[in-house]
Amino acid sequence: MSPKRNGFSLIEVMVSLVILVIGLIGIFNLHIVAKKGSFESFQQTQASYYANDIINRMRLNVSQLASYSGTYNGSLSSTKACDVAVGANSICSNVETRLWDLYQWERSFQGDNEISNEIGVGGLDSATACISVSGSDVSVVMTWRGIRETSDGGADRSQAVKECGVSDKRRRAYEINTVIM
Repeated sequence: MSPKRNGFSLIEVMVSLVILVIGLIGIFNLHIVAKKGSFESFQQTQASYYANDIINRMRLNVSQLASYSGTYNGSLSSTKACDVAVGANSICSNVETRLWDLYQWERSFQGDNEISNEIGVGGLDSATACISVSGSDVSVVMTWRGIRETSDGGADRSQAVKECGVSDKRRRAYEINTVIM
């Protein structure tokens, strides 16, 4: 080997390592973006589930329909348990059932059904829910805080969405309108 070619293989290895590291960084960043997108999608799915959950509870307690209206953000206190489990002996009025439904529902979307280190982790992040009832028309809006900043999730939406939750660039919103007879 001539003296001019000494160290040439080492330079090739260094260039190859730089290219490999750049590729690995790109793959890692792609993974992070995918995880964030997956989490945002999961939160949207959860919001849909919680909105449909309260609508189904309202359908089972139509006499209290108008009383479900309100803004819910984790401030309800426990009421008489009105579980309908097999063997349960508690009989509840429609009012007690409504209060129990709202309490359970609020605990769910706040994450209290899944606890880790005494912190609710199963719900939406900084969630607020708003229910409005006009006759038999029902609107349920779920708002929560997303990971990434985008435009405000309530901007250019219905008045119900604009009035629900805290307006900021991370707010996400899900709205469902239905009729309950």
